[in-house]
Amino acid sequence: MILHARAMPGEPQKPWLIFLHGFSGDSREWLPVGERFTACSRLYIDLPGHGGSAESMVTSFEQLNDALCDTLCSYNILSYWLIGYSLGGRVAMHFACSQPKGLLGVIVEGGHPGLTDAAARQERLISDRQWAQRFRAQPLVGVFNNWYQQQVFASLSDEQRQRLVALRSQNNGPALAAMLEATSLAVQPDLRAALRNAPFPFHYLCGEFDSKFRTLAADVSANCHVIVDAGHNAHRERPDSVANCLAQILRLDIKGIL
Repeated sequence: MILHARAMPGEPQKPWLIFLHGFSGDSREWLPVGERFTACSRLYIDLPGHGGSAESMVTSFEQLNDALCDTLCSYNILSYWLIGYSLGGRVAMHFACSQPKGLLGVIVEGGHPGLTDAAARQERLISDRQWAQRFRAQPLVGVFNNWYQQQVFASLSDEQRQRLVALRSQNNGPALAAMLEATSLAVQPDLRAALRNAPFPFHYLCGEFDSKFRTLAADVSANCHVIVDAGHNAHRERPDSVANCLAQILRLDIKGIL
């Protein structure tokens, strides 16, 4: 399966930057950050059930790994960094732990490394099934109004919340539901041990006000980068700060900042 993506060419001797969006986002999500890195080739992927890949369906992380591998091969990408937010961060971590060829490193923003006990998995399974049912059956405006009331989005202002509701409500509800179930934290393995012993550089970004994921970051990576004055969606709230942080990690000059 080859996923829809936006490819932006750069200098052939530099590695590719592969950007993975969060749940209900699409390949446009990382553009304000990624387009600072004009020297590098960039690939912005639409994950299954999202954007141009809305008709592409997977039922497991393993199938998603295969789809990512096929997509990278279709662009002849042999050397790359993975950069993922939230769901995209979880997808990036899981894919990286399968030790794909050509991977140079992983940068995750606000991605969960996995639940550690059966009770938490069962609780998450019930919750995600309930959300999936709502995405299938109810108008998306109402569902996303509730979605963005979750504690992880507490730092959003009312205006920011309403902008996100309007943007995300353009999605296909059943497609989102299928992806939510296929990549639920209830079925994701705990990746902590694999990430601590990873043979690749692993960096974790999180917003200053994202207390839950700041704690998780310390649990999985010694290379933790806090984005000042940002919440869970730091690259949307503070794109300049996130771009500057990525530039330091990647040791690259970027347009308009360095």
